[in-house]
Amino acid sequence: MDLDQRYMDQALRLAARAVGRTRPNPVVGCVIVANGKVVGRGFHPQAGEPHAEVFALRDAGQKAQGATAYVTLEPCSHTGRTPPCAKGLIKAGVSRVVVAMSDPNPKVSGTGLQMLQEAGIEVTTGVREEEAKSLNLPFITWITKGRPMLTLKMAASLDGKTATRTGESQWITGPDARKYVQGMRNRHDVVLVGIGTVLADNPRLNCRIAGGRDPIRLVVDSNLQIPHSATIYESSKSAPLWIATLKNNSVAKINRLTQRGVKVIQCDETPAGKVDLAHMMQQLGELEITSVLSEAGGILSDGLLNSGVVDRLALFLAPKLIGGQEAPGLFKGLGIAKLAQAQEISNLKVTTVGGDLLLRGDVI
Repeated sequence: MDLDQRYMDQALRLAARAVGRTRPNPVVGCVIVANGKVVGRGFHPQAGEPHAEVFALRDAGQKAQGATAYVTLEPCSHTGRTPPCAKGLIKAGVSRVVVAMSDPNPKVSGTGLQMLQEAGIEVTTGVREEEAKSLNLPFITWITKGRPMLTLKMAASLDGKTATRTGESQWITGPDARKYVQGMRNRHDVVLVGIGTVLADNPRLNCRIAGGRDPIRLVVDSNLQIPHSATIYESSKSAPLWIATLKNNSVAKINRLTQRGVKVIQCDETPAGKVDLAHMMQQLGELEITSVLSEAGGILSDGLLNSGVVDRLALFLAPKLIGGQEAPGLFKGLGIAKLAQAQEISNLKVTTVGGDLLLRGDVI
């Protein structure tokens, strides 16, 4: 491993500390190196706060003069909530800037690099580019598609069953897998379920790990069936409850929900009389949501997949066999007619979480 990769890895680790905290901004890390030693470190903690380069330059002080800055994302060249970082690096007198990936934001997209080069700073790009893109997939998806990145989290037995034929599903996976999911909630802006899950399981959908933060809880409820006594209303003191429903729903029902502090997102209707999930995701994008974790059941998961809004898969498989035709599988609905129509998964990684398998990949 060369030195550029080694220092960029440090910057990436810094950036990862803020995953789930920066919406709608990207996560960015910066390391400043002088005479073979790291003299400055920084990462962007949340929107409205200084960017990673600012923290790293403050940390480095005068030692930034003539140093090399390693940044996981192209330094910004425009004034938004904070001043442009490219100008900050120029003013500090760095001699070289190493960048993992260019910024997909049209407001930047190459202009930050150009500004640095025009100031006589040596610029190297593409160091750990794929790792940086993977880390910032929520931001990239939001910028390029106008909607948040969606991770489809599912759990099943080795034979693909999500419950027994009588509906018993708690717990298919073990405690380590369930703790891992709590960490996933901590890293996503929104956790999503359908009304069926609320009626069947009465979930809390909050984050129950030390130092974690609750995501926004979003329920897809086409006909506003959510009970007044549902636990989800009061399961978080820090994160709101949102409900996605149809535009033509009862004004009285919607008013009752808003009076309880619920944000109601009114969506287009599909021919089947359900929430148009693609329209819902576009509205989430307009609300500056960059990442969604779906913990939905088979019906909503099938709808999300068919709507083309699933970007990543996280599938837990428990080392047990349930069997039987009546035991439900991962997806409901008709399914595809030909194998050529099957959704493919790329960059598949298989790890173990406790006694369970975790399959992670990108949906293409």
